[in-house]
Amino acid sequence: MSKLALFGGPKVRTKLFPAYRTIGREEEVAVIDVVRSGVLSRFVGGWHPDFYGGPQVKALEEEWARHFGVKHAITVNSATSGLYCAVGAIGAGPGDEIIVSPYTMSASATAALIFNSVPVFADIEEHYLCLSAESIEERITEATRAVIVVDIFGQPYDAEKINAIAKKHDLWVIEDAAQAPNVKYKDRFAGTLGDIGVFSLNYHKHIHAGEGGIIVTNHDDLAEKMRLIRNHAEAVVEDKGVTDVVNMVGFNFRMNEIEAAITREQLKKLPYLVKQRQENVSYLAAKLSQIPCLEPARVRPGCEHAFYMHILKFDSEVAGMHRNRFVEAVKAELPPIELRETEGVKVVAGYVKPLYLQPMFQQKIAYGRNGCPFKCGHAFRDVCYDRGICPVCERMHFDELINHELMRPFMSQQDLDDVFAAFQKVWENRSDLF
Repeated sequence: MSKLALFGGPKVRTKLFPAYRTIGREEEVAVIDVVRSGVLSRFVGGWHPDFYGGPQVKALEEEWARHFGVKHAITVNSATSGLYCAVGAIGAGPGDEIIVSPYTMSASATAALIFNSVPVFADIEEHYLCLSAESIEERITEATRAVIVVDIFGQPYDAEKINAIAKKHDLWVIEDAAQAPNVKYKDRFAGTLGDIGVFSLNYHKHIHAGEGGIIVTNHDDLAEKMRLIRNHAEAVVEDKGVTDVVNMVGFNFRMNEIEAAITREQLKKLPYLVKQRQENVSYLAAKLSQIPCLEPARVRPGCEHAFYMHILKFDSEVAGMHRNRFVEAVKAELPPIELRETEGVKVVAGYVKPLYLQPMFQQKIAYGRNGCPFKCGHAFRDVCYDRGICPVCERMHFDELINHELMRPFMSQQDLDDVFAAFQKVWENRSDLF
């Protein structure tokens, strides 16, 4: 009988991996203080001194701006909401195109649709997996208004090249830094590299408040527009004296005082938590690089990496099998993570299916029955979403990329050794998988 657990052999490990717990006594005390204050939110959806929120929200915004070295930080109830605010603030609308990544959480691309702009997908880089500067330039038309770049998996985007392209073509750069807090591209933090940056505080991220997001910018006018969009803009502009009402259709994207209080404590822990990820990946990657069919993620020169996930590239020719078969065998050797048992073993073939292959883009319909904004009369052109438009992304997703989360803080060296042992065992017994 094969030694592989996939065929009935003993697993490398059965004990659950430790949970990623960043919430502690500090957050508990902060929440109790807010509850005892009686002020769980102080936002008013009208022009009023409390239009900008309560004391915890304002304190968090000040602390976040100071930590990341920016003029403005704007809290919201999610990073998705932050992206929506950003697209609205730059004045995007029907007839505009926004270049986006196909390999990211869907909101990073569908944010373009909220104000009826059309997403245009550029391909990703071979080694760093962020948007390719060359592919972006190929997609630019006279209708292009912005680029939404994503610091995918914790890797900052190629800011020098992409920002230069944006300047050349008079485009806005919106940076989705949800997966890359507290790491730098040269001497600047990810999230502060474009015109607007967006961070995430949902429970999967490096630090969290359950849900939440924070937008940053050094543009005074964009900051104020995003604050308006966050909090019922249409009900505020007249009394505030705002005359430019483009995209001043407001939402309720407000963060409450409890979330803000938790995030203030979490921000203090962020540098340590990112450093632990980096150290764990350094240790594990050195071991995994001994397996000939695996190439651990590269880090862009001059950059730091936050390692939201640890990425491996798989060589099917060396392994003698498809990646999916190899991953299936590795997963059989390992247990889930504590508190996330229902999600299965956190070793995954690929990441998300290229977004343009989702039904909304394949059918080209988002709002109503007339195909808006893709084909209801305002679109600049008929954008192609056929398979094959982003070949690097498709190859990575369907054939080469492996991602895993078994390198987070609170993993011991023994835990990391068990992860390596699972990959090594499958490699050494790979002939059983042919």
